[in-house]
Amino acid sequence: MPNELSGGEKQRVALARALVLEPAVLLLDEPLGALDQKLRREMQVELKRLRERVGITFVFVTHDQEEALVMSDRIAVIHRGRLVEAGSGEEIYEHPRSRYVAEFMGFENFFDVRAGQLSAPLRQFDTAEGLALWAPDSALLPPASRAVVAVRPEALSLWIVPPNPKPGNLLAGRIVEEIYEGGRRRWSVELAGGKRLVVRGANHAGLNGDFARGASVFVGWDPRSTLVYPGE
Repeated sequence: MPNELSGGEKQRVALARALVLEPAVLLLDEPLGALDQKLRREMQVELKRLRERVGITFVFVTHDQEEALVMSDRIAVIHRGRLVEAGSGEEIYEHPRSRYVAEFMGFENFFDVRAGQLSAPLRQFDTAEGLALWAPDSALLPPASRAVVAVRPEALSLWIVPPNPKPGNLLAGRIVEEIYEGGRRRWSVELAGGKRLVVRGANHAGLNGDFARGASVFVGWDPRSTLVYPGE
């Protein structure tokens, strides 16, 4: 009986009913939203294989960024009813063209800066707190113009002792929060002046003990992992 079917089985039946009509395009509006995480991931893979097998264009609506990356050949980001960016999953994830899309795709660390000296292919950007950051001069900004520097949590690394050689960006701070996320951890690092950075890294047993709350650390990253957007 229908009421005896599991959530995943019901989704499969609904898909079969739609596909038997051989549509040119199939619209799926958050079809996996009611499923638990394990079943949701299984259905993501099954849907992707099914799409490749039947050769039908799927328009898949989701608010889950990871799901969009897993399922798609191309991603379109819609904001307030307008298409703001479209491209491959790698393009949207690695090089979003606006701050809105960067935030939507998981960038959490943003600095309000002014463009400083140029040392091609990098430029120095200065914060109001006196921090000097280096990033590619992709925005081609004039000197002293306002900008926003963005970096992903997983692009940052933590050290108790400054590494040698040092990365292009290295800042001193103090861990004010540590969150265990299973296979990884999330740290909040407070810099001089009160600015906080979010760092996310693999959870290695016995290795993360030095990075407990209250520890003095250095946080650094490769300037090439940094994106620059014109200031508002």
